[in-house]
Amino acid sequence: MATVKTGIGRLSLVCVPTPDQDGAIEFYEKLGFEKRTDVPMGDTYRWVGVYPPDGPTGIALAPPPPGDSQEVTPVQTGIVITTSDIDTTHAAFKELGVDVDEQVARMGDPVPPMF
Repeated sequence: MATVKTGIGRLSLVCVPTPDQDGAIEFYEKLGFEKRTDVPMGDTYRWVGVYPPDGPTGIALAPPPPGDSQEVTPVQTGIVITTSDIDTTHAAFKELGVDVDEQVARMGDPVPPMF
């Protein structure tokens, strides 16, 4: 298979359909994320981006397309966030009231510990 040069160098944003942008901003800020972008998009939409304080890759909290706002339901995104101490982060999230697994899952290399 031939390799095609596309110029892609890194992942910058992951878009998550978000009917309640203000609630999502509050949630991610509780986790320590920074809101770096919040600009109007047309008459009724906003483009919102939240980022971990030390990371270049963010989450775009994008409104669903017109007419689809009732169809968006919370799902697991598969987004993986890195921390220097997973046990401390897990305990801090529990203390903040974030809905997390009861324990950190440890499956062994190469799968990172997660919750």
